[in-house]
Amino acid sequence: MELFYSGNTDGKSVVLDEEETRHCIKVLRYKKGDEAAVIDGNGGLLRCRIVSDSGKNAVAEILSVTENWGGHDYDLEMAVCPTKNIDRYEWFVEKACEIGVDSIVPIIGEHSERKVVKTERLRKILVSAAKQSLKGKVPALGEAMPVREYIGKMRDQDGLKMIAYCFEDEDRPRISIKEALESRLADGVAKVSILIGPEGDFSRDEAEFAVQCGFVPVHLGPSRLRTETAGVVGVFEVYHYYMQ
Repeated sequence: MELFYSGNTDGKSVVLDEEETRHCIKVLRYKKGDEAAVIDGNGGLLRCRIVSDSGKNAVAEILSVTENWGGHDYDLEMAVCPTKNIDRYEWFVEKACEIGVDSIVPIIGEHSERKVVKTERLRKILVSAAKQSLKGKVPALGEAMPVREYIGKMRDQDGLKMIAYCFEDEDRPRISIKEALESRLADGVAKVSILIGPEGDFSRDEAEFAVQCGFVPVHLGPSRLRTETAGVVGVFEVYHYYMQ
């Protein structure tokens, strides 16, 4: 299925931006009168008919809408520290979207080597990944913020909050994501958030503050994972729990 994306709709028609128009009209040779499938980024799959194929922006009338297309029965936010090599973080963003995530927040920890994140390219990756994986929703991408600020913001939020870290001398027991889900969210749609640290892990103070604010310490198995791998494993654990 060929999919296009547009966040510009009034409920009756959609307008493709220049890039999507170029791909639709110039590359794939769609023309006026052809039907096209468009995702709106909010979960909807729009079956459309092109009514204007000239100019920089193609326009299509909406024929029908399928809500929550390719969706899932949970709400997952991944707060993950950007990696020093931004290519690795972009890989995480793409794979997280393909598996099933609702929002991603870049967080900057005390041990983070990368302090700045350009979100424009990440948003393009999310749109492309949503289309590739047949999803109507494009995950939200938050602006980068310090770890402690994010934790404080989440202090009074409902749902299950988890933090994954790998202090080898940690006495506090850590459980698996599956165990955390089973113990806290047995029924209904769940709001889940998972914190993943940078290459140097969270600081002790950050981890302690998270626990004080209601985050459950979790592990991702016996292997020591790279940041981007840990992020993908976290997304998959939640996806698999709800889809099994």
